[in-house]
Amino acid sequence: MSILQQGQNIGKYTVQSLIKENLYTETYRAEDEDHNPYFLKAFVIKRMPEKLVNSETGTVFEIEYSRSLNHRNLVSYIDSGTLEVEEGSVQYYLTNYFSGELLADRIQRAGKLPLDEALAIFHALLEGLQYLHQQSPSLSHNDVTPRNIMLTASTCGTPELIDLGHVSKACNGSTAFDTSDLDVLYSANETFIGTFDEQSDIFSACAVLYAMLTGHAPWAMDFPEGAKRSRKAMLLKDFRKDNPLNLDDVEADDRTKVILQKGLALSYNDRYRDVAAVLQDLDGKEEPKAPEPKKESSSERPGGQNTSRREADSPNHVDFEIKKGSGNGFKDIAGMADLKTFLTQRVIFVIKDRERAAKYRLTPPNGMLLYGPPGCGKTFVAEKFAEETGFNFALIKSSDLGSSYVHGSQEKIAQLFKQAEAKAPVVLCFDEFDALVPDRSAPGSQYVSSEVNEFLSQLNNCAERGIFVVATTNRPDKIDPAVLRTGRIDKQVYVPLPDREARREMFLIHLQGRPCGEIDADRLSELSEGYIASDIAYVVNDAAMTAAFTDQVISEEILETAVKNTHPSLRKETLQTFEDIRCRMEGIERRNLDRPKIGFIK
Repeated sequence: MSILQQGQNIGKYTVQSLIKENLYTETYRAEDEDHNPYFLKAFVIKRMPEKLVNSETGTVFEIEYSRSLNHRNLVSYIDSGTLEVEEGSVQYYLTNYFSGELLADRIQRAGKLPLDEALAIFHALLEGLQYLHQQSPSLSHNDVTPRNIMLTASTCGTPELIDLGHVSKACNGSTAFDTSDLDVLYSANETFIGTFDEQSDIFSACAVLYAMLTGHAPWAMDFPEGAKRSRKAMLLKDFRKDNPLNLDDVEADDRTKVILQKGLALSYNDRYRDVAAVLQDLDGKEEPKAPEPKKESSSERPGGQNTSRREADSPNHVDFEIKKGSGNGFKDIAGMADLKTFLTQRVIFVIKDRERAAKYRLTPPNGMLLYGPPGCGKTFVAEKFAEETGFNFALIKSSDLGSSYVHGSQEKIAQLFKQAEAKAPVVLCFDEFDALVPDRSAPGSQYVSSEVNEFLSQLNNCAERGIFVVATTNRPDKIDPAVLRTGRIDKQVYVPLPDREARREMFLIHLQGRPCGEIDADRLSELSEGYIASDIAYVVNDAAMTAAFTDQVISEEILETAVKNTHPSLRKETLQTFEDIRCRMEGIERRNLDRPKIGFIK
């Protein structure tokens, strides 16, 4: 039985009929008081997976994203709200009632689309995706297929992406949405291991262009009846690998074929980086250049050792940027005196002064995990830590290790540590470490177990090779427990919210170079308790906007008003969650220290 009933009034809207439903969502046709039609999508909160709801605001992500978007090639948000029914709390939102023809139906009816029509639809699709990707933070659609593109009748066929149910920030290993209903034929290979971003959207858009020009998806194949997405993905990856895409039968000019060749490249590194590059090839006066064939010559390893031709030509071969930092180390960090003192005395001293460490038989740590609430500067601290040591360093994001090839990420991890050893002593900084080494016992993590195993192997006593690892995460409880054992990541350090002194310095830093009156930074620090770095940056910018509008200096009064009008990004419940995580993590570290070593009597 549906949760809403025909004729039920929800504010100024009346439910007309149920269109479709699944476990936790239902879509209806609704009308307003003037009988204008809309789509109404309702979410039963207690049935929804936690990852689909923003833990900080309590709002369904799809509603939040839809509310913030406004583009002619995306379905239009109209209204939203919450109501209580027998099932509990229901969140809903309304969009424009689109009518016309799905692109999938047009392709099925026409077989193939004329090149001009296909390119016009493709161009509009790219513009909608570019708008998504330019949001802050960047969003990706993650479900671009002909069935999600409506050629709207009321606007003479303007293409609209009509389903925002999979929109999210970039995902690298752990998805923030359900993937079971995604069409693998329009999905890039890296999405099969949980990497969804701008480049995977571009692959899907190019797959749609290919379908418009040929009547079918690229690498179209039949799957066993009832096969799940993971099984389909495995079969499709093998099929793609063994059957290079043939563009000879595509009825298109050379420019379009080059776009398809680059957009549908299986290697993540060979594909378009952003939509702007696709549009440049599509609209530019010059003919786009086809991807260059792999060179046969050998390349150089760091340290002067030649790589083999096979390794140099590998689609997963990457030279990671490892160099010395150019900043001022801990001097660039506002406040956090206790944290800086701890890192200096307990970590940096041991790894820098090897002679004294050997004299006192101190074992240098292999690595350190910086964890805590988002927005507290963990990645910044990691970079400044590397500068403070004076070692070479590299900042590695999870996307840097992504690969569309089987065991490709595993190969990249091994390459990274090999290059780091050649440039030792070196600090490797891994951002969002939980995406790289997720708990292998968690559901869906079986696809990355080989990558986690490779990390475990490389982390074992890596200090002996002159490598120190600094990892950052908001969710240390999602990391595989084996990674946090002694001999791998030895130290777990909690990075709290900015303290009073840190907030004071942040205000002064952000106000520097702006026209200011007499400012009481201590007072501002007191008023902004619980604020993170981005909150303070927002407050100062908001105050500057107010002052600029009336062409006056930024006064203490304007700043205090901006503070009072800005709520902290992190709620008390969220902070308590991180305090609970901190207690659990400190327990893990104590257990590691207490664990007896084999061959020794405790």
